[in-house]
Amino acid sequence: MNTAKEYFDEYALSHKNETNQAIHYICVPVIFFSVIGLLMSIPSSFLKNIGRLENPLLENWAAVVAIIVSFFYLKLGFWYFVEMLFVMLLCIVGNFWLGNHINLLYGSIAIFALGWIGQFYGHKVEGVKPSFLKDLEFLLIGPLWVIQKLGKKK
Repeated sequence: MNTAKEYFDEYALSHKNETNQAIHYICVPVIFFSVIGLLMSIPSSFLKNIGRLENPLLENWAAVVAIIVSFFYLKLGFWYFVEMLFVMLLCIVGNFWLGNHINLLYGSIAIFALGWIGQFYGHKVEGVKPSFLKDLEFLLIGPLWVIQKLGKKK
């Protein structure tokens, strides 16, 4: 497994254009949020039957996937793990709120589609293919890269 710096350096190779970066600052979090919403839309009856779980957080596919994905971030570094855990929790809470106002599945599909339209437009401007076409791990690196880039814009 690569180090965080190696991932960031490789990810940055296809994200040099300022317009593409600006699009990513919006679309990457939007896509991440929508994936959490899509996971939350999966019926949780299977999870409820495993060992008769009593924890409502673990009766949600998004929480289960977030726990699994957290190990990837933990291997990159403790603070990356903390940052992304916070982001994932915000996304879960935000999707609970959104699900109380609209159909979460349809809303997440629409948000997901709009986010990817933006992403592909950004890469058209950049003139390079998205990083995830080379390695699926970059789907997990993208949100962390955005956090790191925005954190340095002080």
